[in-house]
Amino acid sequence: MTTMLTWRAEDGHGLEGVRLLLGSGGFRALGRLVRAEPDGGFTASYRLVVAEDGTLARLSVTSATAERERHLTLNRTDDGMWLLDTGTGGSRADFAGAVDVDLAYSPMFNTIPIRRLALHRTAGEHVIPMVHVSLPELEVQAVRQTYRTVAELDDSGRATVGFEWDDFASDLVVDADAVVESYPSLAQRLVVDVTRPAG
Repeated sequence: MTTMLTWRAEDGHGLEGVRLLLGSGGFRALGRLVRAEPDGGFTASYRLVVAEDGTLARLSVTSATAERERHLTLNRTDDGMWLLDTGTGGSRADFAGAVDVDLAYSPMFNTIPIRRLALHRTAGEHVIPMVHVSLPELEVQAVRQTYRTVAELDDSGRATVGFEWDDFASDLVVDADAVVESYPSLAQRLVVDVTRPAG
Protein backbone atom coordinates (compact mmCIF):
# COMPACT_ATOMS: atom_id res chain seq x y z
CA MET A 1 0.00 0.00 0.00
CA THR A 2 1.31 3.44 -0.96
CA THR A 3 -0.05 6.61 0.61
CA MET A 4 0.75 10.29 1.12
CA LEU A 5 0.74 11.66 4.68
CA THR A 6 1.19 15.14 6.14
CA TRP A 7 1.80 16.28 9.70
CA ARG A 8 1.58 19.83 11.02
CA ALA A 9 3.75 20.87 13.96
CA GLU A 10 1.73 21.75 17.05
CA ASP A 11 3.62 25.03 17.42
CA GLY A 12 2.57 26.00 13.89
CA HIS A 13 6.17 26.34 12.69
CA GLY A 14 6.59 23.15 10.68
CA LEU A 15 5.25 20.57 8.26
CA GLU A 16 6.29 17.06 7.31
CA GLY A 17 5.11 15.32 4.15
CA VAL A 18 5.78 11.66 3.40
CA ARG A 19 5.22 9.20 0.58
CA LEU A 20 4.91 5.91 2.44
CA LEU A 21 5.08 2.44 0.92
CA LEU A 22 4.08 -0.20 3.48
CA GLY A 23 5.03 -3.86 3.15
CA SER A 24 4.08 -6.79 5.32
CA GLY A 25 6.82 -6.00 7.83
CA GLY A 26 9.06 -3.33 6.40
CA PHE A 27 8.38 -0.06 4.66
CA ARG A 28 9.91 2.73 2.62
CA ALA A 29 9.37 6.43 3.20
CA LEU A 30 10.34 9.48 1.20
CA GLY A 31 9.82 12.59 3.28
CA ARG A 32 10.48 16.29 3.69
CA LEU A 33 10.36 18.54 6.75
CA VAL A 34 10.16 22.32 6.77
CA ARG A 35 10.69 24.42 9.91
CA ALA A 36 10.21 28.19 10.08
CA GLU A 37 12.12 29.70 13.01
CA PRO A 38 13.12 33.24 14.07
CA ASP A 39 16.72 32.40 13.15
CA GLY A 40 15.75 31.23 9.65
CA GLY A 41 14.72 27.61 10.17
CA PHE A 42 15.64 24.73 7.88
CA THR A 43 14.42 22.17 5.40
CA ALA A 44 15.31 18.48 5.42
CA SER A 45 14.57 15.58 3.11
CA TYR A 46 15.04 11.88 3.79
CA ARG A 47 14.82 8.41 2.28
CA LEU A 48 14.10 5.67 4.79
CA VAL A 49 14.22 1.92 4.18
CA VAL A 50 13.04 -0.46 6.92
CA ALA A 51 13.69 -4.17 6.36
CA GLU A 52 10.98 -6.82 6.56
CA ASP A 53 12.11 -7.73 10.09
CA GLY A 54 11.30 -4.16 11.14
CA THR A 55 14.89 -2.99 11.62
CA LEU A 56 16.39 -0.03 9.83
CA ALA A 57 18.30 -0.89 6.68
CA ARG A 58 19.19 2.56 5.31
CA LEU A 59 18.56 6.23 5.97
CA SER A 60 19.81 9.15 3.93
CA VAL A 61 19.13 12.72 5.07
CA THR A 62 19.91 16.11 3.56
CA SER A 63 19.33 19.27 5.60
CA ALA A 64 19.70 22.87 4.53
CA THR A 65 19.82 26.22 6.30
CA ALA A 66 20.61 29.61 4.81
CA GLU A 67 24.23 29.08 5.83
CA ARG A 68 24.96 25.54 4.65
CA GLU A 69 23.80 22.15 3.41
CA ARG A 70 24.56 18.86 5.18
CA HIS A 71 24.31 15.20 4.16
CA LEU A 72 24.20 11.97 6.15
CA THR A 73 23.76 8.34 5.17
CA LEU A 74 23.29 5.55 7.71
CA ASN A 75 23.41 1.87 6.76
CA ARG A 76 22.98 -1.00 9.18
CA THR A 77 24.95 -4.11 8.23
CA ASP A 78 24.02 -7.76 8.75
CA ASP A 79 26.48 -8.00 11.66
CA GLY A 80 24.73 -5.14 13.50
CA MET A 81 27.24 -2.39 12.76
CA TRP A 82 26.23 1.04 11.52
CA LEU A 83 28.06 2.72 8.65
CA LEU A 84 27.94 6.54 8.69
CA ASP A 85 28.83 8.69 5.70
CA THR A 86 28.70 12.49 5.77
CA GLY A 87 30.10 12.96 2.28
CA THR A 88 33.49 13.93 3.69
CA GLY A 89 34.33 10.60 5.27
CA GLY A 90 32.84 7.50 6.83
CA SER A 91 32.90 5.68 10.15
CA ARG A 92 31.56 2.56 11.86
CA ALA A 93 29.76 2.26 15.19
CA ASP A 94 27.55 -0.24 17.02
CA PHE A 95 25.44 2.38 18.85
CA ALA A 96 24.90 0.06 21.82
CA GLY A 97 23.13 -2.52 19.66
CA ALA A 98 20.45 -0.14 18.35
CA VAL A 99 18.30 -1.33 15.43
CA ASP A 100 16.07 1.78 15.22
CA VAL A 101 16.67 5.42 14.32
CA ASP A 102 14.91 8.61 15.43
CA LEU A 103 15.00 11.82 13.37
CA ALA A 104 14.38 15.07 15.24
CA TYR A 105 11.00 16.77 14.67
CA SER A 106 9.61 13.77 12.74
CA PRO A 107 6.64 11.68 13.99
CA MET A 108 7.21 9.27 11.10
CA PHE A 109 10.25 7.73 12.78
CA ASN A 110 8.38 6.69 15.93
CA THR A 111 6.59 4.19 13.70
CA ILE A 112 9.79 2.12 13.35
CA PRO A 113 10.02 0.70 16.91
CA ILE A 114 6.24 0.65 17.48
CA ARG A 115 5.68 -1.39 14.32
CA ARG A 116 8.71 -3.65 14.89
CA LEU A 117 7.62 -4.47 18.45
CA ALA A 118 3.89 -4.57 17.54
CA LEU A 119 3.12 -2.39 20.56
CA HIS A 120 -0.10 -1.21 18.92
CA ARG A 121 -1.41 -4.80 18.83
CA THR A 122 0.15 -6.56 21.84
CA ALA A 123 0.75 -4.95 25.22
CA GLY A 124 4.38 -4.47 26.13
CA GLU A 125 7.05 -2.11 27.41
CA HIS A 126 10.58 -1.81 26.08
CA VAL A 127 13.58 0.35 26.92
CA ILE A 128 15.52 0.37 23.66
CA PRO A 129 18.79 1.80 22.39
CA MET A 130 18.17 4.29 19.62
CA VAL A 131 20.26 6.13 17.04
CA HIS A 132 19.15 9.76 17.23
CA VAL A 133 19.82 12.21 14.38
CA SER A 134 19.50 15.92 15.14
CA LEU A 135 18.24 18.57 12.73
CA PRO A 136 19.54 20.59 11.04
CA GLU A 137 23.01 19.60 12.35
CA LEU A 138 22.70 15.87 11.47
CA GLU A 139 24.64 14.97 14.59
CA VAL A 140 24.31 11.30 15.54
CA GLN A 141 24.23 9.87 19.06
CA ALA A 142 23.11 6.72 20.86
CA VAL A 143 20.27 7.29 23.32
CA ARG A 144 17.79 5.17 25.24
CA GLN A 145 14.05 5.58 24.79
CA THR A 146 11.06 3.82 26.34
CA TYR A 147 7.96 2.68 24.44
CA ARG A 148 5.00 1.07 26.18
CA THR A 149 1.49 0.12 25.21
CA VAL A 150 -1.16 2.32 26.80
CA ALA A 151 -4.14 1.01 24.81
CA GLU A 152 -4.16 -1.65 22.10
CA LEU A 153 -6.02 -1.22 18.80
CA ASP A 154 -9.70 -0.53 19.35
CA ASP A 155 -12.72 -0.63 17.07
CA SER A 156 -11.74 2.73 15.57
CA GLY A 157 -8.43 1.25 14.37
CA ARG A 158 -6.33 3.31 16.77
CA ALA A 159 -3.93 2.48 19.57
CA THR A 160 -2.03 4.58 22.13
CA VAL A 161 1.66 4.05 22.85
CA GLY A 162 3.55 5.89 25.57
CA PHE A 163 6.94 7.37 24.67
CA GLU A 164 9.61 8.53 27.13
CA TRP A 165 13.07 9.96 26.66
CA ASP A 166 14.90 11.37 29.68
CA ASP A 167 12.37 13.72 31.34
CA PHE A 168 10.11 13.99 28.27
CA ALA A 169 6.96 11.88 27.91
CA SER A 170 4.05 11.78 25.48
CA ASP A 171 1.23 9.39 24.54
CA LEU A 172 1.24 8.75 20.78
CA VAL A 173 -1.94 7.78 18.94
CA VAL A 174 -1.21 5.44 16.02
CA ASP A 175 -3.32 3.79 13.34
CA ALA A 176 -3.63 0.08 12.50
CA ASP A 177 -0.27 0.21 10.65
CA ALA A 178 1.45 1.83 13.68
CA VAL A 179 1.82 5.13 11.82
CA VAL A 180 1.55 8.11 14.17
CA GLU A 181 -1.64 10.17 13.93
CA SER A 182 -1.17 12.33 17.01
CA TYR A 183 2.04 13.19 18.86
CA PRO A 184 1.07 15.69 21.58
CA SER A 185 3.59 18.53 21.87
CA LEU A 186 5.12 17.67 18.47
CA ALA A 187 2.69 17.20 15.57
CA GLN A 188 -0.74 16.12 14.36
CA ARG A 189 -1.47 14.26 11.16
CA LEU A 190 -3.71 16.21 8.79
CA VAL A 191 -6.90 14.59 7.56
CA VAL A 192 -8.59 15.91 4.44
CA ASP A 193 -12.32 16.45 4.87
CA VAL A 194 -13.71 14.75 1.76
CA THR A 195 -17.25 15.88 2.59
CA ARG A 196 -16.45 19.53 1.87
CA PRO A 197 -16.48 20.71 -1.74
CA ALA A 198 -13.17 21.87 -3.18
CA GLY A 199 -12.64 25.58 -3.79
